[in-house]
Amino acid sequence: MLQKLKILFLCTGNSCRSQMAEGWARHLRGDVIEPYSAGVATHGLNPRAVRVMAAAGVDISGQRSKHVDELKAILFDYVVTVCGRASENCPVFPGHTKVVHVGFDDPPTLAATAATEEQALRHYCRVRDELRAYIETLPGSLGF
Repeated sequence: MLQKLKILFLCTGNSCRSQMAEGWARHLRGDVIEPYSAGVATHGLNPRAVRVMAAAGVDISGQRSKHVDELKAILFDYVVTVCGRASENCPVFPGHTKVVHVGFDDPPTLAATAATEEQALRHYCRVRDELRAYIETLPGSLGF
């Protein structure tokens, strides 16, 4: 049996995009990927992210916001930065870890100007679906 790829999804606050990516990776590719998520800071798990993932059939409510330093003992095969700030502030990882940047819009920023909760959630749903589409390409799109 092949060992699962250890992939860290890294974003700014580990509250939304990286959390959704971890949830999708576990749900869709858990047979070949051991997913993790963290941030260059911690902002807590975003309730809207939890809500839209649950609506898609993926429960991320048990996940928690983690700083990347909490995972420094893990030898990752890949680190996927899902936002520009994480890419710019990505720490150096030991071993042969490959860092890949795949940027996604920030739902909380987009939702800040929404007039209604429904409009706000549309931003979360769009990014959730974009993350799903990306996760479905793994691990092949990483060049593995």
